[in-house]
Amino acid sequence: MKKNHVLLALLWLALPILAFAQSKNDVAAAKQVETLERQRFEAQVKKDYTILEKVFADDLVYTHSNGKQNNKQEYIQSIRDGKSQYDKIDVETLNVRAYNDGKAAVVNGTITITLPNKPDGTPNLAHLKYVVVQIKDPKKGWQVVLWQSQKQPEVKS
Repeated sequence: MKKNHVLLALLWLALPILAFAQSKNDVAAAKQVETLERQRFEAQVKKDYTILEKVFADDLVYTHSNGKQNNKQEYIQSIRDGKSQYDKIDVETLNVRAYNDGKAAVVNGTITITLPNKPDGTPNLAHLKYVVVQIKDPKKGWQVVLWQSQKQPEVKS
């Protein structure tokens, strides 16, 4: 009888862990989205509009660190027009959590964007924390539906 109680107690303790376990599809999706996030940053730097058109959903809401919002067309056009310029994007942290059996993902991280130098020639860096929501479209694959970023204080040496 005591064995049953011990087994029951162990099962009771394991339930919270089992309840939050990710499905195999969620784990695979998280890895895939992490790779795609890095590729998207690279496409933003290289101005690869073919990739950008594909990875941003038609109903994208892109909120810049200054609070300005763009839809997909506005954001991609801002890169074309030179309003959004990225010389380099360094990923410092990247955390992906997948949900809904690998059909949705929430990404949060920290990046440093190297922008064109300031008018006085000094480096122009933006340290950002950001959140991204990606949805897996059955026909189009993973697409960013939401980007939200916030500037972080400059690191003093």
